[in-house]
Amino acid sequence: MRFGIKTLDEFDVRGKTVLCRVDINQPVDREKGTLKSINRIRACVPTVRELSDKGARVVLLAHQGSDIEYKNYYTTRPHAAVLSELLGREVKWIDDVCGPAARDAIRALKDGEILLLDNVRFVAEEQTLFEKKLRLSHAEQAKTLLVTKLAPLADLYVCDAFAAAHRDQPSLCGFEQLLPSAMGRLFEQEYCAVSQVMEQPERPCVFVLGGAKIADAFEMMQTVLSRGVADRILTGGLVGNIFLCAQGREIGQGSVDFILKSNYGEFIDRAKELCAQYGEKIAVPCDLAWVENGERQEAPLGAVPAHIAAVDIGAQTAAQYREVILAAGTVFVNGPMGVFEQTASEYGTKTVWQAIAETKGYSVLGGGDSITATEKYALTDRMGYICTGGGALIRFLSGEELPVVRALRHAAQRQEGDNVQ
Repeated sequence: MRFGIKTLDEFDVRGKTVLCRVDINQPVDREKGTLKSINRIRACVPTVRELSDKGARVVLLAHQGSDIEYKNYYTTRPHAAVLSELLGREVKWIDDVCGPAARDAIRALKDGEILLLDNVRFVAEEQTLFEKKLRLSHAEQAKTLLVTKLAPLADLYVCDAFAAAHRDQPSLCGFEQLLPSAMGRLFEQEYCAVSQVMEQPERPCVFVLGGAKIADAFEMMQTVLSRGVADRILTGGLVGNIFLCAQGREIGQGSVDFILKSNYGEFIDRAKELCAQYGEKIAVPCDLAWVENGERQEAPLGAVPAHIAAVDIGAQTAAQYREVILAAGTVFVNGPMGVFEQTASEYGTKTVWQAIAETKGYSVLGGGDSITATEKYALTDRMGYICTGGGALIRFLSGEELPVVRALRHAAQRQEGDNVQ
């Protein structure tokens, strides 16, 4: 048991039916019916392979598509094909989630076989609107259609979807109320990686925060600064621009207009509060870059033209950040330094990412844009740990006990109590 949660090491799965919740949600090319990325699928392979190798009858549950807009939902059929290729063995697939066809297919599984069910979000109770409006307790989730139909067919529930651990939905939190439960290998790895950052980071511990997901960054900053986790925070992207605004620095009217039109004005006040409390730990850009007539332009603060919109940190800031990162014992990264997708505005992100790859400190990256930048610069193999999810990671680093973690711990406590009796 780790972190109060049971692991696969504590179960003999041979001949047992195992419901395994994975997060293999990937960008889809709808015209071709293929996946644009397979990173998350590749990440769950060790758990699926281990269960299959040990003789379990493996039933995979997964979602595909945004949980906000139903039009983004898509079948998991292409995922089964990718999994089959990665595993080197057949992964069966059925266009049903918990109906009679799915249940019959589960009953027909033989030891070591793998079945992927269709998108769990085709079931209404798995949608975020259902989650947010009804706010079912975990005990109530155990009574939902999905859980009541599938749980009686299973001997064990395994959650390997750390990337979705911030969701409070039946496929993630309901089965633990009825079945012996464990975390999968990917979940275990991710939980260990982010726990190390929060609980026992090598010093100095540096957080690199950029991108445009402002609310996430500010929640995280408040927690890691107040708890003494972060020794230094390097800001870039929209996060950096907001801190510069809070300090009354000139960042270009285009940048200011974007902040205000996006209703991010409240974060300027929050940045002022953080600067007042932890100013010596928060680094902001000393120069900025913008693009004019297709060419990159840079200027130090105080010389930035009033009309511009900053799209990257400048070279001097990038050099300063590089030195801090190279001297770090731990580096956590969430969000790029600018619009790295374009050549003229990628310098800051590229320089910082190369420093992260070169540092001798332990590095942890999270968030979609961070992962995309890592892949763009071919640095994946040089990073310490790359988390598959963003939302769960941010919530964890904001000090929140994730719903799935709470459910898995409850299952472990219940199982321990049963064993004592």
